[in-house]
Parts: sequence; C-alpha cells; structure tokens
Amino acid sequence: MTQVVFVASEAAPFAKTGGLADVAGSLPKALNSKKINVKVFMPLHIKISPTYKEQMKFIGYTTVNMGWRTQYVGLMTLNYDGVDYYFIDNEFYFKRHALYGEGDDGERYIFFCKAVLAAIKMTGEKPDIIHTNDWHAASINVLLDYYSRQDPFYQGIKTVFTIHNLRYQGVFDPYIMGDLLNLPYEYYNEERLKFYENINILKGGIVFSDHVTTVSKSYAHEITYPYFGENLDGVINKYKDKLTGIVNGIDYDIYSPETDVNIPVNFDFQTVDRKREIKNHLQVKFGLPVDPDIPMLAMVTRLADMKGLDLMQHILEELLDMDVQLVILGTGEQHYENMFRYFQYRYPHKLAARIYFDQYESHAIYAGADLFLMPSLFEPCGLSQLIALRYGTIPIVRQIGGLKDTVIPYNKYTGEGNGFGFTNYNAHELLFTIKDALGYYKDKAIWLSLMEQAMAADNSWEKSSKEYLQVYEKVLGREI
Repeated sequence: MTQVVFVASEAAPFAKTGGLADVAGSLPKALNSKKINVKVFMPLHIKISPTYKEQMKFIGYTTVNMGWRTQYVGLMTLNYDGVDYYFIDNEFYFKRHALYGEGDDGERYIFFCKAVLAAIKMTGEKPDIIHTNDWHAASINVLLDYYSRQDPFYQGIKTVFTIHNLRYQGVFDPYIMGDLLNLPYEYYNEERLKFYENINILKGGIVFSDHVTTVSKSYAHEITYPYFGENLDGVINKYKDKLTGIVNGIDYDIYSPETDVNIPVNFDFQTVDRKREIKNHLQVKFGLPVDPDIPMLAMVTRLADMKGLDLMQHILEELLDMDVQLVILGTGEQHYENMFRYFQYRYPHKLAARIYFDQYESHAIYAGADLFLMPSLFEPCGLSQLIALRYGTIPIVRQIGGLKDTVIPYNKYTGEGNGFGFTNYNAHELLFTIKDALGYYKDKAIWLSLMEQAMAADNSWEKSSKEYLQVYEKVLGREI
C-alpha cells in the first residue's frame, strides 16, 4: 500500500483560518483507499477543541535541535472520519491563540517541519510521499534534500508541494538558514533559497519538490506572469514542467443542502422553494425586512484587498440604493470592517454586516441567499463559490483563477451557465454585472434553470482526488 504523509499548518475541523484547512480536512479522506493510506500531520494548536484533545492518544516523544536549543516534540494521534491525524505537541510554539502573525512564525514553522520529519522517523513508518502545503510546511522539502544525504531513512522519499496562495511565502533573514534550519551555506544561492538578500521558504518548496501543484488550472497559468507571480514568476517558469493545476473540491458530506444540520430546513432541487424559508430565517435573524421576493446578495469572506473589497467600496452606495438586501459575514482589515459598519448604520434595512465568523451562520447564508459576490483581485481557487453553487445560490465572480475554472457565466442565447462573471478589475463592471443578474432574477424560469445548473455542478473531490493520484503516480514512477 502506498503511504502518503500530508502536512499542513491547519485542518478542519481542528483549526481553521481559511481554505487550506478545508482542503486538509477533506482531500485526505477522498484519497484514502485500499491502495493508498494518507496520514495528516499538523500542529497541536491550543485552539483545538478539548473535545478532540480528550480523544487523542499519546504515541511518544522525541527532540529536535533549533539552533543552540533542544526542543521537545510530542506526538498525539486521532482517527477522524476514517483518516489518521497526527498532532505535533510543543506548547512553547503552539500555545498561541493566533495560528499566524506572531513575531517568531519563521521559527515556529521551521520547528514544525523538523518535528514532522523527526516524528516520522520515530514511528519507523517511512512514507512513499510527503505532500506539503504552503510555506509553513515547505521547509520539509528543503530539509529532506539535506537529511537524505546523511540518513538512509530519508532516502527515496518523494515530495509533492501545493501552493494555496503564492502571496504568503515565508521570507526571512538569512541567519535563519544556519541558526534554525541548520543548513550549510551552499543552500544560500539564487538557485536554492536566496531571495534578494533574504531566504524564501516557499521558493525552497518549489525548488526541492518532485512535483508542484496549485489549486486551479487558471492560477497555475497566471502565476507564470509577473502580475500574479509575486516576484517568483521566474522560479515558477523555470520549474513549470513539474507544475500542475488541480482545482479544489468541497466535502459533500459537510456541504449538502439535503442533510446539512447547520441550516434551518433541508432541501434539494425538487424542493428548492424551501430556500425561501432559510432566507426568511436570515431576514429575521439579521433584522432585515421580511420579504421573500427581494433579492438577497451575500459575501462570506475574509475582509482583505484580494477579495475585491476595493470594488465593493466604490459601488456600495449605488448598490444599496437599489431594491436589494446585502449580508456580509467575516473579519479582516479594519478599514473594510469599519466600511461595512458605517454603511450598515446608514442602510439598516438593506445591509447586515456581521463582523465575526460563525460556522452555523455561514451555512445558512450560503443556503438562504439568492446571489453570492466574489469580485476578487486574485483567487487561487476559492471555495465559497463552490459551496454557493451546491446550495443553488448563484455566484457573481470576477473571471480569475479558480473562479474562472468553476463558474460558467450565463449565456442568454443557449441558456447555459451557473453564474455571472466580469473580466476587468473595475467597480462599475461589477455593478453592471450585478444589475444584469438582478434582471434575470425577475424571470423565474431563467432563475430556476440557473439554480438547477448550479446545483448539478460536480465540485466534489471525486475528480480532483484522481488528478492528485496521477501526480503521485508520476513522482513514484509507478501505478498506485
């Protein structure tokens, strides 16, 4: 049986800040079979619920060197949804309320990578492939290159590296290379870790992996250009022969209008009228006028510039002067939070801004809204549009990255499509697209057809997991 170790800094339901956690919580489950066994390694973050911690079993401990310090590595395990999760325990690094944004993030996640490699050796179960995700796990690819020269245990292990968002790269002072990574100076050059006068850990993940994937086909193409390449387009072009774009999926067991326990009523396409009951629930809960016919637009998002909120800022007044309701759920940059609070104050009967995140409310918004807005500046994949489609909530997206790959703009001549799209990063192009969609919303036959095509779209992990298997077979040079 092929053994795969899947390494991520977060995984749902244990700890989550974004889409990486959803992937780490659902892709391994989709990959597991009689031929392949996937184990997930992640930090034992303090924010993991005690409910899960109480079920964990202690396997043992080892140590790793971090510069002049020797650090404890505890290993806990828990089987969840048929997948074995392994948690790296060290309170000095992971007894923090924030997963990221600490001053010592470089040290924390280099420790995590060293700890994963040490823990694998401690268990004695050598994997065929280590699949790392984003810069937080990318040191493993670099360290494995160095360790395999010193220790036969690490020889022959293949690596796959997935970039979920190229913007976050792990760029640090070069002293980290010697002091924390304990790598010889030969790794500090333009062909390896050097990045201007710093080191770039994500770059190391690309250089030292056997194969690189990113989370949509369009994004894999976009990052070969300077505009999207975040100063790494040269490196990506050099290694593009080992780059594959595989669009993310969502877990259909979690996001299912027929069985979802987080929504007030369940429905399928045959009973799609029940969406109105969920919309009514949202209107009551958020203090909006109860009206089944008024179009409800929604955003469940991190409030950050990459999500296209600059465009929203320019059109918000015009949008709210129209006969619509807008629901916002999420947190992020303060000026965007304050923007939505201000407009909620001005338009209390049109805008409900919920500046927090709540899993229960997010499911109800996905299921109860009529239209879902994602006017992103860039979007490697995006999961929100996939969830919205699943619940028959029609996405309005900028045709970029994974949004372009998953949302088919409505064609009034053929009737094909499951959403609406615009191309340029332009506020009024967004507004015109919203107005266009609202025009079709009034035509119940067209809207029902759009909902049918949205709900029929297959965005499960079924297809994408097979593409990951093909990547694994390619790096192993054999059939799994």
